[in-house]
Amino acid sequence: MDGFKIGIIGVGGIGSAHFGCISSGKIRGMSLGGICDIDPERLEHFRKKIPGIPAFTDYREMIKSGGVQAVLISTPHPMHGKIAIEALDAGLHVLTEKPEDIRVSVAMKMNETAKRSGKVFGIMFNQRTDPLYQRAREIVKSGGIGELKRTSWIVTNWYRTQHYYDSGSWRATWSGEGGGVLLNQAPHNLDLWQWICGMPEEITAFCDVGKWHDIEVEDDVTIFARYKNGATGTFITSTGELPGTNRLEITGSMGTVEISRGRLIYKRLKKDEREVRITSKESFPGADLDIDEYVPTDRGTAHAGILQNFADAVLEGRELLAPGVEGINELMISNAAYLSQWTGKTVKIPADWEDFDRRLDELQRGSEVKCGKQGEIHEGYSERWSVRF
Repeated sequence: MDGFKIGIIGVGGIGSAHFGCISSGKIRGMSLGGICDIDPERLEHFRKKIPGIPAFTDYREMIKSGGVQAVLISTPHPMHGKIAIEALDAGLHVLTEKPEDIRVSVAMKMNETAKRSGKVFGIMFNQRTDPLYQRAREIVKSGGIGELKRTSWIVTNWYRTQHYYDSGSWRATWSGEGGGVLLNQAPHNLDLWQWICGMPEEITAFCDVGKWHDIEVEDDVTIFARYKNGATGTFITSTGELPGTNRLEITGSMGTVEISRGRLIYKRLKKDEREVRITSKESFPGADLDIDEYVPTDRGTAHAGILQNFADAVLEGRELLAPGVEGINELMISNAAYLSQWTGKTVKIPADWEDFDRRLDELQRGSEVKCGKQGEIHEGYSERWSVRF
């Protein structure tokens, strides 16, 4: 196969940006085979850009059309799982926007379907392409900081105004979006957190609903985590702080990795702290260490990089940088955080996902999707979706 056609399901904010990237020929081996959206006016806007392009108002018709070999899902979050499962069952490759879904129970079904289908299943975790996070993962996974002791991520520069939340009818509702900052902005960071440091075993969380905005979902979150070896972690995120902070610190028995202000600082001890603690004859010994600073010359390939990697996986069998089946990991953290907030208890992972579904169902029954607003159209990728410090 020299190339393949992909159909975009949902040409709203991020879908319209993907449209521009793919239709301009920037992704080698991938071309646009169709578009789908429930808004006829939005469809017409994009049909004028590529006269004759197949356009659908029902994603099922696109899947059955035979005109595409893959789909890119960029609909509201609660639809990701349903569409992906139907597309995979139909023999299509699937690349979905984050999060994988809003429910771990659905993500499990997606992963089972993907494995059974044998098709390529990817997820748009574009921040995995950032050299800073790739370097941090390399250090931690190679044992460069020794045994994990503590993780701390303050990522509060996902600032959003009330205008942003009012710009799309599905935004900031339990029924339309499935959650707030944990489901929309922070999935990137939750994914990187577990990708670099591993999965926590239990979560205690405070997810404050409408603390800074007039919305029905959370816009301010503090998560406390504990890992299998007893290490602890904190994850703090918000859409209500300006200018906000983005700082990750990972500490182990052999040193520390810090990412802040676009640079990585690696402090490596010459002796394991555990040895120093037991053998030192001093009460207050200094730290004997080497310090390396890493400032990348570029910030990675972002969304286009994930699209190209997906195309290479379909055409050449390349390994995915962001496999869709790994999307369940950050979703388990956010679902557990919600459960902790709703129950007032510490939640172990894996959690009682059926209990999560029951509680979310109840919230969705009382949720109201705003009328008439379909979201913005983007001719290119917005700076707000990139890694910022």
